[in-house]
Amino acid sequence: MTDLVSPYVAPGFEPVLDAFNANFEEGLELGAGFCAILEGEVVVDLVGGHMDRAKTQNWTRETLVPVYSTTKPIAAMIIARLQDQGLLNFDDPIGWLWPEFTEHGKEVTLAQALSHQAGVPGFPDPIDPDLWLNPPALAEALAHVAPMWEPTTASGYHPLTYGYIAGELAQRAHGTSLGTQLRVDVCEPLGIDFWIGLPEIHHGRCAEMSRPKAMAELGEISEARRIAFMTPWASPNRGGAAWRLAEIPSANGHGTARSVATLYGVFANNGKIGSHQIISPETMADFTKPRIRGLDLVLPYEIEWAAGVMRNSNLRYGSNPETLGHSGWGGSGGFGDPAKRLSAAYVMNKQTPALLGDERAGRLIQALYACVDARSA
Repeated sequence: MTDLVSPYVAPGFEPVLDAFNANFEEGLELGAGFCAILEGEVVVDLVGGHMDRAKTQNWTRETLVPVYSTTKPIAAMIIARLQDQGLLNFDDPIGWLWPEFTEHGKEVTLAQALSHQAGVPGFPDPIDPDLWLNPPALAEALAHVAPMWEPTTASGYHPLTYGYIAGELAQRAHGTSLGTQLRVDVCEPLGIDFWIGLPEIHHGRCAEMSRPKAMAELGEISEARRIAFMTPWASPNRGGAAWRLAEIPSANGHGTARSVATLYGVFANNGKIGSHQIISPETMADFTKPRIRGLDLVLPYEIEWAAGVMRNSNLRYGSNPETLGHSGWGGSGGFGDPAKRLSAAYVMNKQTPALLGDERAGRLIQALYACVDARSA
């Protein structure tokens, strides 16, 4: 076992530590964290490796790391909370809050927009990539984009634009930004170290990312896939102070494995984090029910979407198809299994080209479920 791993495993969960160490021993990691919470008990909380590429700084429990698209369901939780507050409804037409967005026939509900059905995975025409760092201006520009397919007829993953849609809806409904609502109403009161829009005082805790050595395997490069991922303006410069400070609810959440597992506990515990009802059971049912299923037009997979989170029909997050989860660029991921009241998250700074199903996370999830099943046998 590497002495760079700081382990906590409850009795019976030692195989998860073995799997975590194996990822390092096989040279698959630079730095990483994995946390699992079962029926309110933290049963696994592991950190290890280095937070910098030069391997001079050990990864600690205070190390923050961007989790990229693993942020998306956390953003959607705020939309669900706004439904509980009576400020919007998943089935509202988007034009009720944001009439400008309906230009060019983008007549979708909030849930359809959050399940990637609006047809705007990116900008067909060039934009200044720095526009991504100005969310209000980016949202205004996005409202005028014509859809790439007929909205509501298919899903097509919106890798970045999702966050600007969610953020604009949250701002218009509540009057404060989505990241502010997450911080003030959820994370600060519950002591959860997760941020969408990271204050500069915390930038020194951030891990340095090691980028993938190859492009993700997208299959045949359709126009939608090219626009979503492959144009020079498809994303901003990621990693600088301006990027960390901006609120990008699709892609720049920063946290720890424990904070992500805690937040994904909402999906495992019918809207609760610990004793706190974050989202009502009624809204959770609306939030997590299937909205569309089929071959995605941007990701090369069949996906079943709820309103901002993937349903586990592909069984990448254990064997329960009712589990809710999401992966992030390079390998991160989180999930909540309501049958076992189990949530877990994997974060890292050595990115791979995997879009879904990173082998390191898969090894940890397999070991975790074996331990959970053995405990309940």
